[in-house]
Amino acid sequence: MTAPTLSAYPKPVKDLVPAARDLAAQLGTVPSRNRIKKELHVGGPKADAILAELTRTPLPAPPADNEPTPEPTDTRSDPTEPTPPATTDPAPTVEPTPAANDAPEPDITQPTPVADLGTNITPRTDRRPMVWPVVLMALGAFVAVWSGWVGLGKLTGFGKVDLLPGIVEPGSWATIDSAITLPIGVEAYAAYALYVWLSGRVPPRARTFAKWSALGSLAIGALGQVAYHLLVAAGVESAPWWITTLVSCLPVAVLGMGAALAHLVRSHD
Repeated sequence: MTAPTLSAYPKPVKDLVPAARDLAAQLGTVPSRNRIKKELHVGGPKADAILAELTRTPLPAPPADNEPTPEPTDTRSDPTEPTPPATTDPAPTVEPTPAANDAPEPDITQPTPVADLGTNITPRTDRRPMVWPVVLMALGAFVAVWSGWVGLGKLTGFGKVDLLPGIVEPGSWATIDSAITLPIGVEAYAAYALYVWLSGRVPPRARTFAKWSALGSLAIGALGQVAYHLLVAAGVESAPWWITTLVSCLPVAVLGMGAALAHLVRSHD
């Protein structure tokens, strides 16, 4: 095919469509946009228009290479036998292929939603409950527990002790009343063991030990308060021997449980 001659007056699209169809027939498919521009010497807009015309109308089918074969004549002597029908291959049809997509793809970016500036999007934070009422309750319990343990200590033989005999004059700052060791040891250990148990940040063995020792210390503290008030109400000035024996063992028991709990808290099991 010869390309159309160039002239000072460009041809319209309808005059270039026949030449483009001839080119498509030679190629056996719809030519690309660049091929139309090269062969027909046209610009991009006309090439797009010609390509649209070619894809809108199907290409003519090329002529079949073989002529249809005539019906075979029946040369058999027996006319009663049926003659199989002759089959002919249909002429191939050229399907138009889509042209190369030379145009840029459209921008399908989703628009970004605009936040409503008037809406308060500050996350809500739950306020923790106040703990100062617990401090008031603890102060009242401290006074009652302290007085009960100190009074029970005096009924069971706890009294003033010189910590530095022979070094500091008796009755001075080195002399204390040993009865205060009961509330400090028993109740302080019960509170610490209760904290270790409920914190959940210790090994399982330490948590189990803290649980039962805390409950035991609270139970012993309650029994000590009951014993003291019963003895005072009965006008007893000296506790029975078995109460004195149990109370005198409490500092040793508290020391052992405290050392065991500290060891279990620092273990890796």
